Amino acid sequence: MAMPLRQSLRLGGYLMKQKLLRKEKFPLLVELEPLFACNLKCGGCGKIAQPHTLLKQRMPVEQAVGAIEESGAPMVSIAGGEPLMHPQIDEITRQLLARNKIIFLCTNALLLPKHIHKFKPHRNFAWMVHIDGLEERHDASVRKEGGFQAAVDAIKLAKEKGFRVMTNTTFFTGDTPQDVIDVLDYLNDLGVDNMQISPGYAYEKAPDQDHWLGVQQTRELFSKAFGGGNRKRWRLNHSPVFLDFLEGKRDLECTPWGIPSYSLLGWQRPCYLLDDGYAKTYQELIETTEWENFGRGKDPRCSNCMAHCGYEPTAVIATLGSLKESVRAAVGH
Repeated sequence: MAMPLRQSLRLGGYLMKQKLLRKEKFPLLVELEPLFACNLKCGGCGKIAQPHTLLKQRMPVEQAVGAIEESGAPMVSIAGGEPLMHPQIDEITRQLLARNKIIFLCTNALLLPKHIHKFKPHRNFAWMVHIDGLEERHDASVRKEGGFQAAVDAIKLAKEKGFRVMTNTTFFTGDTPQDVIDVLDYLNDLGVDNMQISPGYAYEKAPDQDHWLGVQQTRELFSKAFGGGNRKRWRLNHSPVFLDFLEGKRDLECTPWGIPSYSLLGWQRPCYLLDDGYAKTYQELIETTEWENFGRGKDPRCSNCMAHCGYEPTAVIATLGSLKESVRAAVGH
């Protein structure tokens, strides 16, 4: 299955508007990081490596909402750090929903039971729970025993209370095609509304630098996992074009401006994974970043990247710009 119809229709209307306005660069989604602090020390994340003074900071509500308004993006992924450690994360969420944004609140779910009463189910809101494999694999990844069961319990709680719940799973060199199948089957049976997947990407600040997937490894992993029509039965929050890309059935150019990242440091250049400095405003980011220099074959740091943040925007634009691909996405092929 492809991404939800409501999300696809919203993006289709947005892309049509950008075309009418003759805009060449525009965000589909903003990665909003209102804090860097976290209650876990995952091997694949380097956010808590920030200076102690920065880890204590929390982005003001007005700053967070203002950045999203300036960008004009229809969707926002609120990440971190752990967003539920931000004392006003519920207010940030409410104000963005009031502005008709589609919100994904990313969390490791350990604090979700404590804070869920601050939120209400909304058609444009979903919890995005971090699940890196089944119990043993997940707990090793997040470096916390019991992390998997806590996340599963939180997912069940959120579903009981009427919330839409999604998951995000990153796969690394130690994962097999059967691991991909097992975790997606489990999440399907658990009742997760939609799942996102990503190959482990070359994130420079991550503590674990030994388990990133190369391009060929990624293609082999997903082509085998998706074989036999498997991918059609999973509720994946991806366009068929992006899944084709992961399998190696087609190649795509990176669209680094499609999912920009805004944090306490400003707008990150050029993307969530590379750190070439920051712009104070979204307009400055778009106008002063040399976008043509990034992507596989252009920057050595990008050579093994097949990450969602760079290639899903390309896939979405290709899907919604083609009648054939739009139909394929609608029927889930």
